Amino acid sequence: MNKQLLCLILLTIMGCSSASEDGGDPAGSSPSADKPRVALIMKSLANEFFSTMAAGAETHQAENAEQYELVVNGIKDERDLNRQVALVEEMVASGVDAIVIAPADSKALVPVLRRAKQAGVVVVNIDNRLDTEVLAQENITVPFVGPDNKAGAKKVGKLLATQLSKGDAVAILEGIRTSFNGQQRKAGFEEAMTEAGITIVDSQSAEWDMSKANTIASSMLSEHPEIKAILAANDSMALGAIAAVKSAGKTGEVLIVGFDNISAVQQAILEGKVLATADQHGDQLAVYGIEAALRMLENSEAVPEDVETPVDLITKDDL
Repeated sequence: MNKQLLCLILLTIMGCSSASEDGGDPAGSSPSADKPRVALIMKSLANEFFSTMAAGAETHQAENAEQYELVVNGIKDERDLNRQVALVEEMVASGVDAIVIAPADSKALVPVLRRAKQAGVVVVNIDNRLDTEVLAQENITVPFVGPDNKAGAKKVGKLLATQLSKGDAVAILEGIRTSFNGQQRKAGFEEAMTEAGITIVDSQSAEWDMSKANTIASSMLSEHPEIKAILAANDSMALGAIAAVKSAGKTGEVLIVGFDNISAVQQAILEGKVLATADQHGDQLAVYGIEAALRMLENSEAVPEDVETPVDLITKDDL
């Protein structure tokens, strides 16, 4: 009997045990009928926030190996919605028991997640909340486990406001506009600026991308030389803003804030290049979602509930 035929027979008996992960190997690749298999599907693993999330999930699974198996997946580009949809389909086909997903888009992922639920897979939404109207249209309920992004951004914005004067000009680097967390962070920034009497002279989407943020921030600074601060909806874009401010010869003149608390921005805060960021505890965010999925698997009759997770302001004093 050749090896391929033997493998096919074993897979038929035991079920599929592997999964594709763009940028890495899956964790927990040995199947067991006694333990549920949980798939973690994230956005770009090129973003430090999501690589930290993956590492936190893998550590949790290693510490709780007797409870569940974990398959880690990520897309290479946060805008690659088709690939993330395909990952959900692949995980359902492989027979996972639960999917914990940080959707790249709040609307586009809902139909495939409905199909996953119809196939009997438990689905938990983390990081970026799925659109409530689309969920209602698809007639499904998916619990959200994650922080209040608006509140976190407002904390950052209020701190920034203490360093500015009424009437000062600022600009916002938005995330992907169809992502709920991007919308909420922008709203939090706007609310803080409005309450402080600070003028937002420009607001554009850099789609979470550092390079694009550099280009857009450079254009903003050229068009609005009066800008005193840039509010970036994630830390990758804050790093792009740092480069733009430096190129414009305005280092120390234009304040920058971010969101995510990645290590590169922690260093920038210590060096005085970034004023503050928000920590939504990326290393634990997937863990919160996994734990919620395991509870749902244990009690299929339980009504899925949202879980609000912490988000904290981070300044130089905290580091």
